Amino acid sequence: MKASELRKLSNEELKEKILELKKKLFNLRFQNKIGSISNTAEINQTKKDIARILTILRERELNKTNG
Repeated sequence: MKASELRKLSNEELKEKILELKKKLFNLRFQNKIGSISNTAEINQTKKDIARILTILRERELNKTNG
């Protein structure tokens, strides 16, 4: 997921996306523990996507207070 795509979404959509990704991350971690995951790099990618969304939300928050 690219940052440019995420910036087009509203804050509410981004928050929904975070919840969705956190559920996905939970399931991936669970699959990793029981050994049924095929692509372990997906865990890191999901964590990076969550961080990317949180960064965009924080930027918007700072722009709102400073702008």
